[in-house]
Amino acid sequence: MELLKKLYKIYSPSGKEWAMTKFIWDYIKRIPGAKLETDKIGNLYITKGDAESYPCIVAHLDQVQRLHSKDFTAIETEEIIFGYSSRNKRQEGLGADDKNGIWIALKCLEKYKTLKLAFFVSEEKGCVGSAKAVIDFFTDCRFIIEPDRKGEQDIITEISRTSLCSPDFLKATGHEEFGYKETDGMMTDILALKDKGLGISCVNISCGYYEPHTDHEFTVKEDIMGCLRLVEHIIENCTETYPHLAEIQGRRRGIYDEFDEAVDEIFALLDQEDIWSVEDLYYMYHSVFPDLKMEDYQRIYTEYYNLYSMKEYGEQKL
Repeated sequence: MELLKKLYKIYSPSGKEWAMTKFIWDYIKRIPGAKLETDKIGNLYITKGDAESYPCIVAHLDQVQRLHSKDFTAIETEEIIFGYSSRNKRQEGLGADDKNGIWIALKCLEKYKTLKLAFFVSEEKGCVGSAKAVIDFFTDCRFIIEPDRKGEQDIITEISRTSLCSPDFLKATGHEEFGYKETDGMMTDILALKDKGLGISCVNISCGYYEPHTDHEFTVKEDIMGCLRLVEHIIENCTETYPHLAEIQGRRRGIYDEFDEAVDEIFALLDQEDIWSVEDLYYMYHSVFPDLKMEDYQRIYTEYYNLYSMKEYGEQKL
């Protein structure tokens, strides 16, 4: 876990990812056969080895947390890792979304002779980096895995009514043997790549972080290790190219799609603890749902507590 804790120590808010970029740049230099390139916006592209086709892992460099004290420490217990400032006596977010994905990518780069990685800037601001990615980098990739999902069991095969992978690839992953279940997800880099015409199968998978976008974020060590084991299994067993063109039939776009997704995400957060204000919700999620305004967050907040009051009233009557 030492590499993971080093990544957590680096503060990389959206638009200011240079410290993480420098760390990865220096890290890659020590890996024989690995070549790193960048583009004008700051995305990183790594190729290791010489092959006709490559497995590929992508992740994003940025995080959303605003609290990151100079004495920030990643505290490791037997089961979890969380961030803490002794001076301020408070818990602070790790940025595990998506430093867990970066960790998995770097661990695989160390292990395998041939591999491609891409790290994108400003995903949390609306997939800014991946929307401007050099798409030709992926033309000789067999598939793309993005470890950028909370929890420990989701394999995302559809986002916003856009299909991400072929049935053949999903079956070949063997995800069920690792306790993963197919589901749909929220906006992340692989959807932006699909929008640019990417013609291979992609999935986003849970990588062991919980309570993302909050200062109470934590990682379950066994769950991130489970993600690494699944990624390694896919790399070692999915040796064919898995073509796939996005199916966008019936896809919804715009504010109504974002509002529905925001309701699900914010209701789940409010179910955990009654400590969030409308302003807190706006700060945490405005980069994830950029089309929503403050009044939309007020509406979601009000709807949640109206439903809570109705439920409480019903229980009292019973």
